[in-house]
Amino acid sequence: MKEKKQHIVIIGGGFGGVKTALELCRNKEFHITLVSDQPHFRYNPTLYHTATGGALRQSFILLKDLFEGSSVELIQDELVSLDRDNQTVKLKIKEPLKYDKLVLALGSVTNYFGIPGMKEHAFGIKSLNEITRFKKHLHTQLEDDKQPDLNYLIVGGGPTGIELAGMLPEYIRELSNRHETRKKKVNVWLIEVAPHLLGRSHKSISRAVEKRLRKLGVKLIMGKAVKSVEDDSMIVGDKDIPSKTIIWTAGTSNNPFFTKNKFALDERGKVIVDNHMIAEKNIYVIGDNAATKFSGMAQTALYDAQYIAHDIEAKFHGNNGSAYRP
Repeated sequence: MKEKKQHIVIIGGGFGGVKTALELCRNKEFHITLVSDQPHFRYNPTLYHTATGGALRQSFILLKDLFEGSSVELIQDELVSLDRDNQTVKLKIKEPLKYDKLVLALGSVTNYFGIPGMKEHAFGIKSLNEITRFKKHLHTQLEDDKQPDLNYLIVGGGPTGIELAGMLPEYIRELSNRHETRKKKVNVWLIEVAPHLLGRSHKSISRAVEKRLRKLGVKLIMGKAVKSVEDDSMIVGDKDIPSKTIIWTAGTSNNPFFTKNKFALDERGKVIVDNHMIAEKNIYVIGDNAATKFSGMAQTALYDAQYIAHDIEAKFHGNNGSAYRP
């Protein structure tokens, strides 16, 4: 009688989930199912480029293309809840999935930190819909008003905000030429509540980036918080800046699934895992969701995925495996 394959269910089609599936699908003793609420993998490092005229395929790659020729079963659906006793995950549309091992790599969600008006009036570039809406706004503005906005305000001094700030002036000039609108100086502002950009980097790197942005004509506001946003302005510190184009590239928080399903969380709201990335029996939590030292970076999610793939294989063959080291 043929032995039943161990079923590994992976939830999340980001860096961590995709990498885990790619690592484990080479093992013929496993049946791998990847569940994602989107049909594509989102490549975050190029979102700024797609938002400023670059091709969609640079940032959004179909999961079916990534796994073409592999044994990975793809399901487009949304995770709803978890039945720990029966080792089953409930999905929004499809039938519940029973697992032997579960990998949760759900990624983070946007956090507006309760800033009045930010969610209602700001644009984002973290999803295909957000980018489409943002680009449509820029085109419509030039068509209707026949001139660019007075100010373009980017909130968030991380990599995405910095890259967008560097590219946006050129993109607005390109759109102005295309729409044959009146030439006008483009004011791009980058706002960061911390005293420096790229908070995780060495200060020398932050200073170099700040110097470069200023040379490109980007106006920097650092060490001041956004207080509120209206449909035509934003208050930063004691300064009221008129703008109809405010882009939020800042805060994120852990996926609310973990709170709703009563996982043990640390003070940052991230899931507490042991030294094998295990949160609970047969449940691994990785990437942005895990309470590890460098959680929140793509490099960490990829590293976590490689680690747990080795750990799952080691345990399958009766070994304990080595402990996780950030």
